[in-house]
Amino acid sequence: MKRNILILTTAILFTACAEQQVAQNIIDQSIVAHGMNRLQGKSVSFDFRDKTYEVIRNGQRVIYSRMFRTDSSEVKDVLVNSTDFCRLEDGDTVSLTEEWKKRYGASVNSVLYFFQVPLVLNDPAAKKRYLGKTMIGSEQYYAINVRFQEQNGGEDHDDEFMYWINTETLLVDFFAYSYSTEGGGVRFREATERVDRSGMKFQNYINYKVELGTKLTDIPALYDKGGLEKLSLIENEKILVRDLN
Repeated sequence: MKRNILILTTAILFTACAEQQVAQNIIDQSIVAHGMNRLQGKSVSFDFRDKTYEVIRNGQRVIYSRMFRTDSSEVKDVLVNSTDFCRLEDGDTVSLTEEWKKRYGASVNSVLYFFQVPLVLNDPAAKKRYLGKTMIGSEQYYAINVRFQEQNGGEDHDDEFMYWINTETLLVDFFAYSYSTEGGGVRFREATERVDRSGMKFQNYINYKVELGTKLTDIPALYDKGGLEKLSLIENEKILVRDLN
């Protein structure tokens, strides 16, 4: 009996490792297909709605920032390596509670995280699983599930993501995620326009609202049936790439 349990446990671990390795290989290829392997050593800025965002990748240091004007001042939010946040108003540091640091930091991180898909899927805290192939419309996709370890996984480490990577182009055409903050929710995004800058493909999306509690693996079928509600457009404008050196 013990031998059978050992064999079963070994088989489960082997399957899990195989799923992780296949997922990793597909994601690595997708990063190259998007040109995101070129992002190291660069600064990329863009306008999203009424704010300007920037990501700087310089070795092990990753700096996210968000800039906008109020009626009385120029505000700059800075998040370093997803942990250290500060807010500046007209160049002066603003004193904030830890709660507001987390809120502002999460807001900055959310926009810049999705802007860098699929590169961010290689975050050290990301746990990836290959769930096989699936059809969306007339195209075939690799289905990849992504969760995050609690350690170094950020405030929203319990969120769940699904990415559908086209088997022919290796581009991320769709992704979905569920989150628990502010009452929770489920979203599905469809890539629309792709903007090429310095050999990198940056994507705009249609953002769909999905009924709370829906399994992420069930969403493509709902999309194909036209059963999703369009919530918003994710359009990044004035994308500018600069070399740091």
